[in-house]
Amino acid sequence: MEEISLCIMTRELCQELYRDWQNDPAIYMDMDKFEPYQYNEAVVDRYFISKQSPSRVLFAIMKGSTPIGELQLKQIDWECKECTLSIHLQNDAVKGHGYGTAAEKLALKYAFDTLGMNAVNADTVIKNTRSQHVLEKVGFKYIEEKGGFKYYRFVR
Repeated sequence: MEEISLCIMTRELCQELYRDWQNDPAIYMDMDKFEPYQYNEAVVDRYFISKQSPSRVLFAIMKGSTPIGELQLKQIDWECKECTLSIHLQNDAVKGHGYGTAAEKLALKYAFDTLGMNAVNADTVIKNTRSQHVLEKVGFKYIEEKGGFKYYRFVR
């Protein structure tokens, strides 16, 4: 497996990532809301701008010099020292190769060692068993199922 790294998402990386993006039906609770993704430069720019916040760190998941996904540490609560992990890989071509697992491990290290977090939370749509498997593989513990989601927590 080629080495995976995380780097702070830039506007250019965000555009490159979303040019070949495919929406994943596994993350939709309501399939009536699922639509195939259509790249639009202005929409991606608005998305990138909307994610700039002191309570969020947005990363590009890099395979070599190519972005293959995004990972966010969001809802950062500096007082409680907790945040929530969110990860999405670009398309089926990069899923099932261990890239998400590697990226989550790097994100946990960053959350604890760089941001000083004490806990990282995550959630998945109930039917997204692939994501649940990866969370458990990297050490997240299942907390509860509620409102169509499964909730997880990693405490160092």
